[in-house]
Amino acid sequence: MTRDQLSKRIAEVALLRGEFTLRSGRKSNYYMDKYLFETQPDILRELGKLFAAKVGPQVDRIAGAELGAVALAAVTAMETGKPFVIIRNQKKDYGTSKLVEGTLKPGETVLIVEDVLTTGGQVIEAAKTLKDAGAKIDRIVAVIDRMEGARENIESAGYTFEALFTTKDLGVA
Repeated sequence: MTRDQLSKRIAEVALLRGEFTLRSGRKSNYYMDKYLFETQPDILRELGKLFAAKVGPQVDRIAGAELGAVALAAVTAMETGKPFVIIRNQKKDYGTSKLVEGTLKPGETVLIVEDVLTTGGQVIEAAKTLKDAGAKIDRIVAVIDRMEGARENIESAGYTFEALFTTKDLGVA
């Protein structure tokens, strides 16, 4: 599947029109439903390939925040052969009570994958959690940048940011 075909396929299955409140609290007349594109095997497979191309030899692990980026981290790990970790939004009150699930050793370099970004607030928190655990962040790569401040916020926080697609690529004016 070409990049253009993939962007059309993502928009076809996941671009919803209407009135929506985003995680950031902003109102929007469209919504990119990550679960609609992440649950399609053909799309997920192609995203894994695109994310894998962003993984350099310096990257030890892939990371994805719960819940939306877990499938993306898994498919990228399968494509690259690199292990992945899951970043929790908050500690659970049972079991190990960890914020990072999986094995993460201090000093390891991590590529964070993310689904759809508006302001980037959640992924910045995820990056902070990884840094607090001793990881170095190679970069943050999102499937879709809504172009509503995520890049600026992520770069202001000191991280490198890339997006596989923007809303413009998906035909959102």
